[in-house]
Amino acid sequence: MIWEIITIVDVTFLSKKVGKFRKMKDSFVRVQELKKYFPIKGGFFSRAKENVKAVDGLDFDIKQGETLGLVGESGSGKSTTGRLILKILKPSGGKIYFEGKDIDQLDKVEEKSFRRKVQIIYQDPFSSLDPRMKVREIIAEPIDIHRSLSGKARERRITELLQLVGLDPDYGHRFPHEFSGGQRQRIGIARALALDPKMIICDEAVSALDVSIQSQIINLLIDLQNKFKLTYLFIAHDLRVVKHISDRIGVMYLGKLVELAQSDRLYANPKHPYTQALLSAIPSNDPDIRSQRIILKGDIPNPVHPPKGCCFHTRCRCADDRCSQIEPKFQEVASGHFLACHRG
Repeated sequence: MIWEIITIVDVTFLSKKVGKFRKMKDSFVRVQELKKYFPIKGGFFSRAKENVKAVDGLDFDIKQGETLGLVGESGSGKSTTGRLILKILKPSGGKIYFEGKDIDQLDKVEEKSFRRKVQIIYQDPFSSLDPRMKVREIIAEPIDIHRSLSGKARERRITELLQLVGLDPDYGHRFPHEFSGGQRQRIGIARALALDPKMIICDEAVSALDVSIQSQIINLLIDLQNKFKLTYLFIAHDLRVVKHISDRIGVMYLGKLVELAQSDRLYANPKHPYTQALLSAIPSNDPDIRSQRIILKGDIPNPVHPPKGCCFHTRCRCADDRCSQIEPKFQEVASGHFLACHRG
């Protein structure tokens, strides 16, 4: 039964992706040498003794109208990257450019405009909604903060948003606990759309949902992208889901990008040993087909003291002496295909 559900979900994804908005312009978001270190404090004066290197030198761009998937194990720095782009966190180094402007140098007017243009959908659809507020109040909160609408226009906008995400407008008078997980995530999507954003960061937006509900939310996100020409940064750990929504996919490990390529190319010809291991873990739709798993040894290293040389060499089946001494450059090895590996 489980395999039947997965097969149905995949077919639904594929049928929706055919009409996906594909018109992409030059870099909409540009990330250069981005770093985020969290200090570990101790001693009498609580001075920083060491740093957790959550993000350590990222370099990529996102084109307008595309979906960039970001995948990797827990602790690889995916969510931290999203929060840096959203300006929830301040980077320790590097630059983030949005529509050609350094987001760290925005004045008050530009920052308010930036806050409207970039929104987020959180992982947990329950904890991200205030249980004391009714749905209409939750969706209206960003509208009220930015004072973009008032009176009847405000109410019409709330009704429109509920309808856009497939909810009955009468549900607006209910509280979050009265909804299922999928419905709550639709409420979160409606809130993210309230200010007509240009970009949405989806931080594990479907990982807390059942498989069948995941497909509905993914298809909704694709439909909304087609309708409003949205740009997505889609953060997830489920590579099967990421494949069906992403134009390009970046693979992160220990705060670094190890591979970045077009979605179809990455799945057809993964070059980094870590990407190969992740893809080997995807179950086949046919229960009679048993794929050959690549089992990684050990756990992800301590980000306080990352390994010397290639950050993945301690778990890599292909590592040699060079990997433990020299850090590979993240460079283009084929058209649009970037890799950080000495074997590339």
